[in-house]
Amino acid sequence: MSNNLDQLTDWLKEHKITEVECMISDLTGITRGKISPTNKFIAEKGMRLPESVLLQTVTGDYVDDDIYYELLDPADIDMICRPDENAVFLVPWAIEPTAQVIHDTYDKKGNPVELSPRNVLKKVLKLYADKGWQPIVAPEMEFYLTKRSEDPDFPLQPPVGRSGRPETGRQSFSIEAANEFDPLFEDVYDWCELQQLDLDTLIHEDGTAQMEINFRHGNALHLADQILVFKRTMREAALKHNVAATFMAKPMTGEPGSAMHLHQSVVDVATGKNIFSNDDGSMSELFLHHIGGLQKFIPEALPLFAPNVNSFRRFLPDTSAPVNVEWGEENRTVGLRVPDAGPQSRRVENRLPGA
Repeated sequence: MSNNLDQLTDWLKEHKITEVECMISDLTGITRGKISPTNKFIAEKGMRLPESVLLQTVTGDYVDDDIYYELLDPADIDMICRPDENAVFLVPWAIEPTAQVIHDTYDKKGNPVELSPRNVLKKVLKLYADKGWQPIVAPEMEFYLTKRSEDPDFPLQPPVGRSGRPETGRQSFSIEAANEFDPLFEDVYDWCELQQLDLDTLIHEDGTAQMEINFRHGNALHLADQILVFKRTMREAALKHNVAATFMAKPMTGEPGSAMHLHQSVVDVATGKNIFSNDDGSMSELFLHHIGGLQKFIPEALPLFAPNVNSFRRFLPDTSAPVNVEWGEENRTVGLRVPDAGPQSRRVENRLPGA
């Protein structure tokens, strides 16, 4: 990124942007930040936010005091947030020409803030880069469409589709059931195309009005940014069509939970080959070590995959949700599934993270 943000400034002027949504992600994947007039954004080249925003919960509360003060300065000092010119997206649903820009966070000495999930990912990616490798990921995002409700205590209800009837029962992989919401998904795909999000297939999942949208495989950091933007896009498109979209892990009792299945492989940058496969096409030792590392460290990382009480309600047997960190080929009962694929496409699907 250039220090004077010339590339970003030119982009904002080219698209006649009048407002900029300056964003970071907290540890639960919620966007935090400020909305700034474009002139002010260009002049200030960033923003400041208190470190505490990274430790907010999904309800807007903060973590327990003993954890809070162990991780943060009691004075709640500011972070310096600098825009990433490679993480700039249009806001198609805004009335005025608006951009959303993802920022990186630093302390006053210029060091990356360690609590920032984006900085954590960058640190991990550097470990791979130092070995000449690049992780490749492909997220699958599950979510529910529901009827809009003003009462948070009232159970969520299925939405009404174009037929004028609410969906009843479960319609896994039904084309007709997905077509009930064609106008909504046409907007979603149009808006995502404007934002250059790499959407792939749309699937009706197991639950009532539960959907899944898959992303094309690619760079882990860029796809993490895309997921953050996609969630906003999906919710806004739903509101436009008078329904709601929720990525809550277990929004309804008696219905399957929603996950973010993450397909992952690693390529050698110099050769372009998938290091999970040997030259003869068999599983490599590195592939088995990768799975072993996931099995060892996922239990410690589970609070990131399941950051609240609701997240753990998803982990039930016989609901397509994993309750273990075992691995297996073509096996959806395990936490780490190895899909049937050729040597160059060999990967492991981490099925534990919630949506």
